[in-house]
Amino acid sequence: MVQFAVRRPAASDEPVWDRATFERQLRDKERFYHIHHPFHVEMNSGGLPREAVQGWVANRFYYQTSIPIKDAAVMANCRDRDTRRLWAQRILDHDGVEGEDGGIEAWLQLGEAVGLDRAELADERHVLPGVRFAVDAYVNFARSASFEEAACSSLTELFAPTIHQRRLDNWPTIYPWIDETGYIYFRKRLNEARRDVEHGLAVTLDHFQTRDEQEYALNILQFKLDILWTMLDAIWMAYIEHKPPFYCCTS
Repeated sequence: MVQFAVRRPAASDEPVWDRATFERQLRDKERFYHIHHPFHVEMNSGGLPREAVQGWVANRFYYQTSIPIKDAAVMANCRDRDTRRLWAQRILDHDGVEGEDGGIEAWLQLGEAVGLDRAELADERHVLPGVRFAVDAYVNFARSASFEEAACSSLTELFAPTIHQRRLDNWPTIYPWIDETGYIYFRKRLNEARRDVEHGLAVTLDHFQTRDEQEYALNILQFKLDILWTMLDAIWMAYIEHKPPFYCCTS
């Protein structure tokens, strides 16, 4: 099992940040969000070939299918019923309920829209080892962390609406070959991400009370940012540099 421990800062004599300052420190982490990765910069400006877009969709599907598993692990470490009721909505958002498709189904539709069939998404044939390793590390962190620590790691959702909106604004023009039915996921997540942020942010601001705890929360959020960035590093090597894993090994 892949497990990572987030570095805990040494005890600090620095003054505790007030709530507004602590929130600002968390939001300032946006500069490390994967929207700034060269792959995303190219993808959202129209610079990627079809194969690279398909590769991103296929690899990201592994992340999408792992999110409800991660959230179930987060809930398993929560003793408060009312909090679990709120967090359970995240699982339903991805898995869906009877009569209402969830985010995983919406991502399958995105896969079809970019020219992939459901079978090749479902059997994970395109998932790169680096992507699998990073996603599994995140899921296992959620299993081993406290509820509040895992909730804090979810705060990359602070920055998600921007990236979804950018895709909705740009992709129909720069990728006319993508069927627009594939954009349901991005529209869906615009409101869901904002709602999720309100809950996760409140948990984080309430729980991490001392300065060293607040610094630890920043390290947790950075860990999640590292996960997302590392996924794109692997995708960039495979689909932009054309150097997938073991490309230089003889058969």
